Amino acid sequence: MATDRLRQITEAVREAGRAGVAELAELTGASEMTIRRDLEVLAAQGVLERYRGGARSLLLRGDEPPFALRSQDGLEAKRRIATEAARLIADGESVVVDSGTTCLEVARALKDRRLTVMPLSLHAVNALTDGPHLTLLVPGGRPRQGELALTGPLTQASLSALRFDTAVIGCCGLTAEDGLTAYDLDDAAVKRAAIASARRVIAVTEGSKLSRTALAHVAPASALHAVVTDRDAPEDQVDALAARGVTVRQV
Repeated sequence: MATDRLRQITEAVREAGRAGVAELAELTGASEMTIRRDLEVLAAQGVLERYRGGARSLLLRGDEPPFALRSQDGLEAKRRIATEAARLIADGESVVVDSGTTCLEVARALKDRRLTVMPLSLHAVNALTDGPHLTLLVPGGRPRQGELALTGPLTQASLSALRFDTAVIGCCGLTAEDGLTAYDLDDAAVKRAAIASARRVIAVTEGSKLSRTALAHVAPASALHAVVTDRDAPEDQVDALAARGVTVRQV
């Protein structure tokens, strides 16, 4: 798939710092013409910078790929995760939904439910706007470019003023040892505020993130009541989270 190839190119260029068209064509099995088109797409997203015959990465090793690239990556798994997370939420609940691509799918899964929902990104606000039975609460804050995640003191104040039944939280990394982590410091602060405002916390994440630790610590694993992930999650991390009292659901 094109999305998988874009992800492969992004990771290859970031790991090496730069890569040539011929090298990337050999890596992916695509034609050089296709690779050139892919590089133009990634350059437009701010992932890399083109030069004659190749590209150099604009992402540092600790940076998260852009939202537009991540949004289509593993989409079927994200939708399965979102459907399962939505099943854990009862009609009538008040729910805060974090930013990120998996949480956006959760917001979409909740759209037709009888709930009160505060989404923490403008992408999710837009997805929920015309929910027929849903009460939509929109927090204040400053949207991060591309991500459209709401951050800053206004977002944190909006969260601290309310008490939710459930917080649905995304992550950049999650391990039993290091807990929930994020790449962005402002994003981490908002996640902490959302967790503090809720009686129950459900983390939603692709299985690959259960062996990853990002820069900013959000919360220990013990702060989570449940984790919904896919079947690619490492067994040792699933077992370690369960040993800390976290219910892990794999779909």
